Amino acid sequence: MTTTAASTTNTPDTQETLLQERPLRRNRVGTQGQDLYSWPEQSFSELDSPFALQEYLQELVRTDPSGVERHIQLPEDQDPEVWQYEHLRAVCQELHCLVVQLVPECTVHTCPEMKAGDWIYLCAAHSHPQPCCAIDYTLHTLDGATSLLNSNKYFPSRLSIQPSSLKHFQSISRRLYRLFAHAWYAHREVFDSFESETYLYDRFMKLSKKYGLISESVSLAPAITPSDSPSSS
Repeated sequence: MTTTAASTTNTPDTQETLLQERPLRRNRVGTQGQDLYSWPEQSFSELDSPFALQEYLQELVRTDPSGVERHIQLPEDQDPEVWQYEHLRAVCQELHCLVVQLVPECTVHTCPEMKAGDWIYLCAAHSHPQPCCAIDYTLHTLDGATSLLNSNKYFPSRLSIQPSSLKHFQSISRRLYRLFAHAWYAHREVFDSFESETYLYDRFMKLSKKYGLISESVSLAPAITPSDSPSSS
Protein backbone atom coordinates (compact mmCIF):
# COMPACT_ATOMS: atom_id res chain seq x y z
CA MET A 1 0.00 0.00 0.00
CA THR A 2 1.34 3.42 -0.95
CA THR A 3 1.98 5.78 1.95
CA THR A 4 0.32 9.16 1.50
CA ALA A 5 2.03 12.45 2.15
CA ALA A 6 -0.44 13.25 4.93
CA SER A 7 0.39 10.11 6.88
CA THR A 8 4.11 10.70 6.47
CA THR A 9 3.95 14.14 8.11
CA ASN A 10 2.36 12.68 11.21
CA THR A 11 5.13 10.22 12.08
CA PRO A 12 6.92 10.69 15.42
CA ASP A 13 10.22 11.40 13.66
CA THR A 14 8.66 14.14 11.57
CA GLN A 15 6.95 15.69 14.61
CA GLU A 16 10.27 15.70 16.48
CA THR A 17 11.93 17.42 13.52
CA LEU A 18 9.23 20.10 13.45
CA LEU A 19 9.67 20.75 17.18
CA GLN A 20 13.40 21.16 16.70
CA GLU A 21 12.88 23.56 13.81
CA ARG A 22 10.15 25.51 15.63
CA PRO A 23 10.80 25.41 19.40
CA LEU A 24 7.79 25.26 21.69
CA ARG A 25 7.18 28.77 23.04
CA ARG A 26 6.29 27.67 26.54
CA ASN A 27 7.90 27.78 29.96
CA ARG A 28 8.17 24.17 31.06
CA VAL A 29 7.52 23.08 34.65
CA GLY A 30 10.67 23.58 36.72
CA THR A 31 12.17 26.28 34.49
CA GLN A 32 14.54 28.53 36.45
CA GLY A 33 13.66 32.21 36.71
CA GLN A 34 16.64 33.33 34.66
CA ASP A 35 15.62 30.95 31.88
CA LEU A 36 11.98 32.03 31.52
CA TYR A 37 10.91 33.12 28.03
CA SER A 38 14.26 32.03 26.60
CA TRP A 39 12.94 31.16 23.16
CA PRO A 40 14.19 33.14 20.13
CA GLU A 41 12.40 36.38 19.31
CA GLN A 42 9.99 36.16 16.40
CA SER A 43 8.76 38.84 14.03
CA PHE A 44 5.03 39.51 13.90
CA SER A 45 4.74 37.79 10.52
CA GLU A 46 6.10 34.57 12.06
CA LEU A 47 3.38 34.35 14.72
CA ASP A 48 0.60 32.00 13.70
CA SER A 49 -2.10 32.63 16.28
CA PRO A 50 -5.47 34.39 16.53
CA PHE A 51 -3.91 36.35 19.40
CA ALA A 52 -0.73 37.24 17.54
CA LEU A 53 -0.94 40.93 18.48
CA GLN A 54 -1.05 40.08 22.17
CA GLU A 55 1.86 37.65 21.87
CA TYR A 56 3.88 40.12 19.80
CA LEU A 57 3.35 42.96 22.28
CA GLN A 58 4.25 40.75 25.24
CA GLU A 59 7.43 39.65 23.52
CA LEU A 60 8.44 43.23 22.68
CA VAL A 61 8.00 44.32 26.29
CA ARG A 62 9.87 41.33 27.71
CA THR A 63 12.74 41.66 25.27
CA ASP A 64 13.32 45.39 25.69
CA PRO A 65 11.11 47.25 28.22
CA SER A 66 12.70 50.58 27.27
CA GLY A 67 11.89 50.26 23.55
CA VAL A 68 8.67 52.20 23.93
CA GLU A 69 8.58 53.65 20.43
CA ARG A 70 8.81 50.17 18.98
CA HIS A 71 6.16 48.89 21.39
CA ILE A 72 3.50 51.27 20.14
CA GLN A 73 4.35 50.93 16.44
CA LEU A 74 1.41 49.25 14.71
CA PRO A 75 2.43 46.08 12.85
CA GLU A 76 1.88 46.27 9.12
CA ASP A 77 -1.67 45.66 7.86
CA GLN A 78 -3.10 45.36 11.37
CA ASP A 79 -6.18 47.02 12.85
CA PRO A 80 -5.16 50.06 14.96
CA GLU A 81 -8.26 49.67 17.14
CA VAL A 82 -7.40 46.08 18.04
CA TRP A 83 -3.83 47.23 18.70
CA GLN A 84 -5.06 49.84 21.18
CA TYR A 85 -7.27 47.22 22.81
CA GLU A 86 -4.37 44.84 23.35
CA HIS A 87 -2.24 47.65 24.77
CA LEU A 88 -4.92 48.61 27.28
CA ARG A 89 -5.28 44.99 28.35
CA ALA A 90 -1.51 44.82 28.87
CA VAL A 91 -1.44 48.06 30.85
CA CYS A 92 -4.13 46.75 33.22
CA GLN A 93 -2.19 43.55 33.76
CA GLU A 94 1.14 45.27 34.35
CA LEU A 95 -0.32 47.91 36.65
CA HIS A 96 -1.09 45.16 39.15
CA CYS A 97 2.67 44.87 39.68
CA LEU A 98 2.77 48.55 40.64
CA VAL A 99 -0.12 47.98 43.05
CA VAL A 100 1.86 45.23 44.80
CA GLN A 101 4.69 47.71 45.40
CA LEU A 102 2.30 50.43 46.60
CA VAL A 103 0.38 48.31 49.11
CA PRO A 104 2.88 48.64 52.02
CA GLU A 105 2.74 52.44 52.03
CA CYS A 106 -0.52 53.39 50.25
CA THR A 107 -3.04 52.58 52.96
CA VAL A 108 -6.37 53.87 54.19
CA HIS A 109 -4.41 55.86 56.81
CA THR A 110 -1.66 57.34 54.62
CA CYS A 111 -3.90 57.99 51.58
CA PRO A 112 -7.52 58.24 52.77
CA GLU A 113 -8.50 59.99 49.53
CA MET A 114 -7.64 59.35 45.90
CA LYS A 115 -5.54 62.43 45.19
CA ALA A 116 -3.11 63.53 42.50
CA GLY A 117 -1.75 66.97 43.24
CA ASP A 118 -4.70 69.19 44.11
CA TRP A 119 -7.23 66.89 42.41
CA ILE A 120 -9.45 64.53 44.37
CA TYR A 121 -11.27 61.77 42.48
CA LEU A 122 -14.51 59.99 43.30
CA CYS A 123 -14.69 56.25 42.67
CA ALA A 124 -17.08 55.23 39.89
CA ALA A 125 -17.21 51.58 40.98
CA HIS A 126 -20.24 52.25 43.16
CA SER A 127 -23.89 52.87 42.27
CA HIS A 128 -23.13 56.55 42.83
CA PRO A 129 -19.57 57.95 42.65
CA GLN A 130 -18.16 58.26 46.14
CA PRO A 131 -14.86 58.84 47.94
CA CYS A 132 -12.50 55.88 48.33
CA CYS A 133 -9.06 55.62 49.82
CA ALA A 134 -6.42 55.61 47.11
CA ILE A 135 -5.58 51.91 47.23
CA ASP A 136 -9.28 50.92 47.06
CA TYR A 137 -9.82 53.37 44.21
CA THR A 138 -6.86 51.81 42.39
CA LEU A 139 -8.12 48.26 42.82
CA HIS A 140 -11.69 49.19 41.90
CA THR A 141 -10.47 50.99 38.79
CA LEU A 142 -8.32 48.09 37.63
CA ASP A 143 -11.12 45.60 38.30
CA GLY A 144 -13.59 47.76 36.40
CA ALA A 145 -11.29 48.31 33.42
CA THR A 146 -10.41 44.62 33.23
CA SER A 147 -14.06 43.58 33.42
CA LEU A 148 -15.00 46.04 30.70
CA LEU A 149 -12.23 44.93 28.36
CA ASN A 150 -13.28 41.30 28.89
CA SER A 151 -16.99 42.02 28.44
CA ASN A 152 -18.67 39.98 25.72
CA LYS A 153 -21.23 42.76 25.42
CA TYR A 154 -18.77 45.51 24.53
CA PHE A 155 -15.84 43.50 23.20
CA PRO A 156 -17.25 40.23 21.84
CA SER A 157 -14.18 39.69 19.64
CA ARG A 158 -10.47 40.38 19.97
CA LEU A 159 -10.11 40.39 16.19
CA SER A 160 -12.22 43.50 15.59
CA ILE A 161 -13.72 46.26 17.72
CA GLN A 162 -17.31 47.32 17.22
CA PRO A 163 -17.59 51.09 16.63
CA SER A 164 -19.94 51.65 19.58
CA SER A 165 -17.25 50.35 21.98
CA LEU A 166 -14.44 52.66 20.90
CA LYS A 167 -15.63 55.34 23.33
CA HIS A 168 -14.57 53.09 26.21
CA PHE A 169 -10.90 53.38 25.26
CA GLN A 170 -10.81 57.01 26.35
CA SER A 171 -12.73 56.50 29.59
CA ILE A 172 -10.52 53.54 30.55
CA SER A 173 -7.34 55.46 29.70
CA ARG A 174 -8.45 58.52 31.65
CA ARG A 175 -9.04 56.44 34.78
CA LEU A 176 -5.84 54.43 34.42
CA TYR A 177 -3.92 57.67 34.09
CA ARG A 178 -5.10 58.72 37.55
CA LEU A 179 -3.42 55.65 39.05
CA PHE A 180 -0.08 56.67 37.59
CA ALA A 181 -0.62 60.27 38.67
CA HIS A 182 -1.36 59.32 42.27
CA ALA A 183 1.75 57.15 42.43
CA TRP A 184 3.86 59.95 40.96
CA TYR A 185 2.60 62.60 43.39
CA ALA A 186 2.23 60.54 46.57
CA HIS A 187 4.70 57.65 46.22
CA ARG A 188 7.48 59.00 44.06
CA GLU A 189 10.18 56.55 45.09
CA VAL A 190 7.95 53.57 44.31
CA PHE A 191 6.93 55.15 41.02
CA ASP A 192 10.53 55.85 40.00
CA SER A 193 11.68 52.33 40.87
CA PHE A 194 8.81 50.72 38.98
CA GLU A 195 9.16 52.98 35.96
CA SER A 196 12.92 52.46 35.70
CA GLU A 197 12.27 48.73 35.25
CA THR A 198 9.05 48.69 33.20
CA TYR A 199 8.74 52.02 31.33
CA LEU A 200 5.00 51.39 31.61
CA TYR A 201 4.02 55.01 32.20
CA ASP A 202 6.16 56.15 29.28
CA ARG A 203 4.58 53.54 27.02
CA PHE A 204 1.08 54.36 28.21
CA MET A 205 1.48 58.10 27.66
CA LYS A 206 3.00 57.73 24.20
CA LEU A 207 0.26 55.32 23.18
CA SER A 208 -2.33 57.77 24.53
CA LYS A 209 -0.79 60.66 22.62
CA LYS A 210 -0.54 58.64 19.40
CA TYR A 211 -4.21 57.66 19.46
CA GLY A 212 -5.72 60.60 21.35
CA LEU A 213 -6.79 58.51 24.34
CA ILE A 214 -6.17 61.23 26.95
CA SER A 215 -6.85 64.92 26.62
CA GLU A 216 -3.91 67.13 27.52
CA SER A 217 -6.28 69.07 29.78
CA VAL A 218 -6.54 66.11 32.21
CA SER A 219 -2.84 65.28 32.19
CA LEU A 220 -1.33 66.19 35.57
CA ALA A 221 2.01 64.44 35.82
CA PRO A 222 4.59 65.18 33.11
CA ALA A 223 5.71 62.65 30.53
CA ILE A 224 8.31 61.21 32.86
CA THR A 225 11.05 58.83 31.84
CA PRO A 226 13.49 57.13 34.26
CA SER A 227 16.18 59.69 33.43
CA ASP A 228 13.93 62.41 34.85
CA SER A 229 13.59 60.81 38.28
CA PRO A 230 15.73 61.98 41.20
CA SER A 231 16.76 58.42 42.09
CA SER A 232 18.57 57.97 38.78
CA SER A 233 20.36 61.31 38.73
